[in-house]
Amino acid sequence: MQRPEPSDSSAARPRRDSAATKQRLLTAATAEFAERGIAGARVDRIASAARANKRLIYDYFGDKDGLFDAVMDAHIDRIVDAVPIDAGDLPAYAGRLFSYALDHPDLLRLVTWARLEGRLGPTARDRSTQSYHRRLAAIEAAQQSGHVTIRFTPAQLLTLIESVSVGWMATTSAFLAAGEDDESPHRAAHREVVIESVRRLLT
Repeated sequence: MQRPEPSDSSAARPRRDSAATKQRLLTAATAEFAERGIAGARVDRIASAARANKRLIYDYFGDKDGLFDAVMDAHIDRIVDAVPIDAGDLPAYAGRLFSYALDHPDLLRLVTWARLEGRLGPTARDRSTQSYHRRLAAIEAAQQSGHVTIRFTPAQLLTLIESVSVGWMATTSAFLAAGEDDESPHRAAHREVVIESVRRLLT
């Protein structure tokens, strides 16, 4: 009598468990890095929040810097491409960017920490550079077609617009985000300030 082939479910389970553990570690690390930065983050807190053995951080990611790189790689698309630029309506783009930054303060803090501590892995750096050049090209094309002022270079315009949109979050995000959705009168008024500021910048 032929013996049944062994099931591969036991082999699949460790892979699924490993993937789930890595995801829990990335989720916990995102919160830890966003709150405390790279230098202030503690791997034991991350492991505890993820309900995982601290040793697994080193097994999966190498070290704390490698874990931060993995966190940035996991979120880089949400950071650089979540709000596509519309060079034909830059004030509206600024308003959407304002709302997105306010709804995702953890992502904004991650980027801020990465810049402050000079830590951005090759994957995140390449994706960020590609996105930056796409945004520049969109503004340059709008300038050439006469839809956007040529008083500033594309790089200057992009910096000004995105600074207006997200630059004041460090002092106002907690105040604005407290219990308010995107359509609340208070938050909508702040968004309109962003939109109107960019509109005047372009005229």
